[in-house]
Amino acid sequence: MATQYAISGTTAKGIAASVERAVAEGSLAPQAALPPVRRLADDLGVSPGTVATAYKELRQRGIVVTRGRGGTVVAPAPAVASRRPPKVPEGLRDLAGGHPDPHLLPGLVPPSRLSPGARSHRSAPRLARLEDAVRAWLRPDGVPVEHVTFAHGALDLVGRLLSVELRPGDAVAMEDPGYHHLLDLVTALGLRMVPVAVDDEGVSPEAVREALRAGARALVCSPRAQNPYGGRFSVGRRDALLDVLRDHPEVLVVENDHASAVADAPLRTLTEGGLSRWVHVRTVSKFLGTDLRWAAAACDPITLGRHDGRLLLTSGWVSHLLQETVYGLLSDEGTRALVARAEETYTVRRNALIRELGDRGIEAHGASGMNVWVPVRDESAVVNGLRSYGWWVAAGARFRLSAGPGVRITVAELEPADAARLASDFAGVLGESEATYGG
Repeated sequence: MATQYAISGTTAKGIAASVERAVAEGSLAPQAALPPVRRLADDLGVSPGTVATAYKELRQRGIVVTRGRGGTVVAPAPAVASRRPPKVPEGLRDLAGGHPDPHLLPGLVPPSRLSPGARSHRSAPRLARLEDAVRAWLRPDGVPVEHVTFAHGALDLVGRLLSVELRPGDAVAMEDPGYHHLLDLVTALGLRMVPVAVDDEGVSPEAVREALRAGARALVCSPRAQNPYGGRFSVGRRDALLDVLRDHPEVLVVENDHASAVADAPLRTLTEGGLSRWVHVRTVSKFLGTDLRWAAAACDPITLGRHDGRLLLTSGWVSHLLQETVYGLLSDEGTRALVARAEETYTVRRNALIRELGDRGIEAHGASGMNVWVPVRDESAVVNGLRSYGWWVAAGARFRLSAGPGVRITVAELEPADAARLASDFAGVLGESEATYGG
């Protein structure tokens, strides 16, 4: 049934702007149906071609989708909307944010020296000593390091690459469930997401194969600490994925190793498999500080040229001040010891929660990283139920495309003793939910 919202406009851009405004304001909700082209054209006194052009623009920008005989509807997560989490209610223990424990982060001290006067950042955008440090960081894990570059975080790099490599309407294979900011980013670029199922070993090879058959031109995946599920590539899973990807040399493979040093899993990287188009990106926000908006990437030469060419035309370079700070932390022995302690601590806390939940018959996933994914039947019932016990966890809806419901629990600040109490409260909530919904 078509929406009752009065779309206005006499040009394609005007009609598209009217729809976008309604979506942004909530007058048109996700999945709301838009009028058929000819009917809207008659209502507005314009040609059907004008309305068709407006709908095409909206599709390209990720605001609406077309479902054949089902007509045109507002996208489930339109580009003008957001999957951002709600504000944490006052007085609750926040286990929803996905952030590291601040007590396990180093103090950020600005560099004591900078080169005086004008600096030729465009001719030398990357500090040579930080490039060397990045190569030394990546090489032991098997990542080819002939070509490296920097960006303002993983989202910055992924967004820049996808905008250069793809065009609105192109398909991208995305983890499902996956990182909500990446899902928002792909939608905002006007790209079409093809969900790829994940398990404890990361993305499913068969699901990747089907996504590529469906026309996906890029794959974005996590080799370890997959957010929110926690999966990590095994050797067998990596090899199976490479068998699939080698048949599609034109596909750009983006490997997002966001947790790296605190993932508590060895890196089984796709980048050592001889792929034609690839990039491995690492950030430091999970173990050096969330304000360090910096990422390092290794990639094939074509990807390097395309990324750096676009970077030069936009922000130009990553701040040398930021690079100096990152270099100082990466090369500091005390910081390295603190990062090692953080990895051990997150492992203990994650395993404690999974064990406590398992002892109560509750399935939970978290093979690596600092998050635990718990499949549930009713996300709202669980989130609201745990809220009544003083806990705030993340509903899985903002991480999902077509995957089943669940909740994400960040264990970064959850001590083992607290894990036992949370698991007990979780079991109580599930018992209440079964009583309400008939088990």
